[in-house]
Amino acid sequence: MRAAVAHRILLLLALFAVLCRCDPDLLFDYCVADTAAATAAGAFHLNGLACIDPALARADHFATSALSRATNPAATLYGFNATLTSPAASLPGANAQGLAMARIDLAPGGMAPPHSHPRASEAALVLSGSVLVGFADTSYRLYTQLLRAGEAFVFPRAMVHFLYNMDTAAPAVVLSGLNSQSPGAQLVPFSAFRTEPRLPDEVLKKAFKITGQDVQRIQKHLGGL
Repeated sequence: MRAAVAHRILLLLALFAVLCRCDPDLLFDYCVADTAAATAAGAFHLNGLACIDPALARADHFATSALSRATNPAATLYGFNATLTSPAASLPGANAQGLAMARIDLAPGGMAPPHSHPRASEAALVLSGSVLVGFADTSYRLYTQLLRAGEAFVFPRAMVHFLYNMDTAAPAVVLSGLNSQSPGAQLVPFSAFRTEPRLPDEVLKKAFKITGQDVQRIQKHLGGL
């Protein structure tokens, strides 16, 4: 009896895991975001934004020019800028579709430092330049590839990865597709040295085998002091 109950519990857990692997499926053709409701005081949504009446949907709800505009990443900390589509701000027709797009502008020698997207896999296509990309799996095996214009690379969900513009004389541009409306982004350097409140120095010293002075120097370089 107990074995049968345990088997059913395991089966339910397995089914739940499968169902929760990606953003929920829609029960309609689309759900154009109600951007007014998204910005209303006290608005709260678990998965996606409230929908407008489908009869009010227009073609421009499914189009965006947000990724056409280049940014200047030269003045940023790591020499990169990421522009992400958002149903609330730039692409209401993508609401609840389980996807997002991003444009990554890399300055000459710029880098998107090691980071992860906890809720999405990512497919990155180099539009211009030469970009070294890579990710580490949970066995700490590193996979890297030098990409040129027209070449693409996949970063599995939640794996720590990076993009590095190898050319110190010319910028690079990358277009990414992510299979979540809200992929999230967690930069490894910031997770260790820019949290609020900060991680205890003793934790950082032991984890990275550095001194208290090293901790303060790194925090200062990352703009944390």
